Amino acid sequence: MTLKEKLLAHMKEALRSKDSIRLNTIRSLISATKNQEIDLRRELQDEEVLSLITREVKKRKEASSLYKQGGRTDLMEKEDQEQLILQAYLPKQVSEEVLRKRIQEVIEETGADGMKDFGKIMKVLVPEFKGKADNALIKDLAGEFLS
Repeated sequence: MTLKEKLLAHMKEALRSKDSIRLNTIRSLISATKNQEIDLRRELQDEEVLSLITREVKKRKEASSLYKQGGRTDLMEKEDQEQLILQAYLPKQVSEEVLRKRIQEVIEETGADGMKDFGKIMKVLVPEFKGKADNALIKDLAGEFLS
């Protein structure tokens, strides 16, 4: 079962159970998927759908923090709920400890020496942890080790 098929099945379940937040979140994700397919004029592969889900999670995080700053806790909670629903479709996230260990290994492997080699290690780490770790976290931790 592809990820798109799973999304459609979960949308039908949410419709039957009258779970409006889950239903609207999955519908918006399916809509974003279809729009991307129209733009590319082809079907999306599972990894492309995962990339799209990651982007949607990031949008929800940003919106949530903006609502928190604005004192709109009701909207912040809605964004947080949508974020949790979307994260269920992403692969299990790696822990910060595992990420730190791998960053150290990559630094040793590449012989990185300071921030000038930042791009060199990011080129290895980002594809390896795609969908499994937030790129901002990878960037922060790599910067911490290199400085």
